[in-house]
Amino acid sequence: MENGKIVALEDRIPKLKEQRRRKANKRLIILLIMFFAMIAIIAYSQSPLSHVKSITVIGNEIYSKGEIIRKSGLSTATNIWEVRRSTVAAKISQLSEVKNAEVKVNWPNSILIKVKEHKKIAYLKQENSYLPVMENGKIINDKKTNIIPVNSPILFDFKEGQVLNEMVKGLASLPGEIVNSISEIHYTPKKTDKYHIYLYMNDGFEVSATLRSFSEKMSHYPSIISQLDPTKKGIIDLEVGSYFKAFDTEAEETKGETDEGEG
Repeated sequence: MENGKIVALEDRIPKLKEQRRRKANKRLIILLIMFFAMIAIIAYSQSPLSHVKSITVIGNEIYSKGEIIRKSGLSTATNIWEVRRSTVAAKISQLSEVKNAEVKVNWPNSILIKVKEHKKIAYLKQENSYLPVMENGKIINDKKTNIIPVNSPILFDFKEGQVLNEMVKGLASLPGEIVNSISEIHYTPKKTDKYHIYLYMNDGFEVSATLRSFSEKMSHYPSIISQLDPTKKGIIDLEVGSYFKAFDTEAEETKGETDEGEG
């Protein structure tokens, strides 16, 4: 009833028909949208528009962009729907100096590759060239430079193996300011110590040490030189205790906290 009156059936039929027509139209519109969207996706996936248009590489230093892309197996002929990110990342990670890689697909047709390489620790002097030495103890023979490095220690007479591994491990554990104060590190093994090294510092001092205690004792270097006359250069011996010997005088033991518990 409506306002106390009986609504006639013939008055309700047109309204029911209109509601049904609207619902049918709505369903038809949704089906048409889905149909044309599917057609568009199929057409896109089969057209050159779905091929990789651009590949961006970031985070690389040792390897060039071209080397990373070649290793990835990607090219402008690759269909972006066929890109398997984990597979591509695994291929790039096979490069010896790549720690890990991340691949991101940016629709509609671009790829971003983020690379994290092993950190460069030093350079190895080889004849007239300098070869990068990485934190994993690897020497990059195909990345040599003839320019004298100014931001990393230069290593002499080292080769890949246990001794070099100990050397880069020691450098990696030191604060950056101490590493930057080292000019040269020479591998000078003794009969009694195959881990003996000799350092030339940027401030004019020289250091005799062993890799067995290098990082521990070298961490005290700023404290040691603070007790010395900066105009009086010499050799700081860190093999057993902490001793200083001026180039023109007898050895004298340095005093202070660096001596406590040593030697």
